[in-house]
Amino acid sequence: MKRTLLLLAVTFGAIAAAPQTQQEIASAEHGRAFSPALAAALDGDPAVAARAALAIGRTLDPAGAPVLRAHVGATDPAVRAMVIYGLGLLTDRTAIPVITTLGRGDTNSAVRYAAADALGRIAAAAPAQTTQLASTLLAMARGDRDVVVRAHAAANLDPFRTTTVAQHVAFALQSAFRHESDRDVRWHEMWTLARAYAKLSSPAFFKGALADPDDTVRLLAVKAIGRQGDRNAIPVVRPLLDDPSWRVQEEATEALRVLDGKPLTEHLAALQPGLHLPPVKTLPEDAVAPLPRPPASGKPKAPSLDDVLFTPSIYPTSANLMNGPMPGPHPRVRVTTTQGTFVLRLYPEWAPFTVANFLNLANAGYFDGNRWFRVVPDFVVQTGDQTNTGDGDPGFTIGAEENPVEQRSGIISMGLDYKNDKPVRDSAGSQFYLTLSPQLHLDRSFTVFGEVQSGFDVLPRIVENDKMVRVEQISNG
Repeated sequence: MKRTLLLLAVTFGAIAAAPQTQQEIASAEHGRAFSPALAAALDGDPAVAARAALAIGRTLDPAGAPVLRAHVGATDPAVRAMVIYGLGLLTDRTAIPVITTLGRGDTNSAVRYAAADALGRIAAAAPAQTTQLASTLLAMARGDRDVVVRAHAAANLDPFRTTTVAQHVAFALQSAFRHESDRDVRWHEMWTLARAYAKLSSPAFFKGALADPDDTVRLLAVKAIGRQGDRNAIPVVRPLLDDPSWRVQEEATEALRVLDGKPLTEHLAALQPGLHLPPVKTLPEDAVAPLPRPPASGKPKAPSLDDVLFTPSIYPTSANLMNGPMPGPHPRVRVTTTQGTFVLRLYPEWAPFTVANFLNLANAGYFDGNRWFRVVPDFVVQTGDQTNTGDGDPGFTIGAEENPVEQRSGIISMGLDYKNDKPVRDSAGSQFYLTLSPQLHLDRSFTVFGEVQSGFDVLPRIVENDKMVRVEQISNG
């Protein structure tokens, strides 16, 4: 697809002092080049400094790395966390020693979460050259006192699957899972094992996990068994076709296809019989009046700074805030489909231009009538293309806004173009997807900009050719 790429730029020479507003920082970020103005902002108000650190990371300009390294000792923990996260975006290997130290010893959980994320990104860029990072991430996954940090560290162990330490990581994660009591940490550990180390793990380990009380753990164990490729496991998987969870049922179907030598389902046209789907409920938001739509203005336009919401501010003081919205009201969008209604809560603090773009398109009626052109079991439902083919776009693209929010179940993210089987940065337009189950491998490339607030039970009912009837903004929540 050929599209016009929108990247906002500013003339940095005209800015004599540090940017004093979030608007200037956002504009500088989308200029995709490091500047003295962004550097100066790191010494300002903590909320401004935290946002500037993220902006420097998002430029992917190596010139910003030394400046971020100079601020890893910032007194304010939120600034420290975003500085470390920015270094991860820049995949700055020089910063590995200090990131490792902070990951293992900083008193603030947001900083340790950012360190786990940064080490994972650096390792993913050159896994064979950074195998020493595996021991740090394993130590964090097994021993950090914050469950959100333990979970995120476990998820960031996937890059080592092709290295000499792969077998050690597989054994260590299985041991950690057996001794872990927290539900979220356990499914993160199982996700990494299923995604990256299935063939290096014990078949008995995954078979035992099929009886886990958590359905996310069960579906990931089923996925791992499918990836191990042993046809003798078919009798073990078959009973999961009647699991109480629809997600496990669908994954069991897919695993049996793989074990039988068939390809995975790429386009779901009809639901399999006997799915234990939860009932679609009436939502409190069904009674909320939509916000007035502005007058139609013809062809959609890319968002400008005037469209962007700059509240809430990015100021994560805990690991939990690194993996979700900041406190305060957020824009909400009600999506009425041919299968029911769900409500999205959007995160402008983490993805301001992406949220502005989504709201502009929704308020212009761009999404009304779009079909779900891509539905993949236990993966995503995708839409946002007026041509209904998966090849359409609004005529422009917006810049990527990488952030530390994980792609757990019910996350909304922007779709991207692909080249040579790799996602193309800054290629998002109007297409978006919602995750049916955790897809943490997408965290490093795709822009998360919100989450399903209510009505998630509609998503498993959607098949290709279902449509979004109306997408409309409602009052903040």
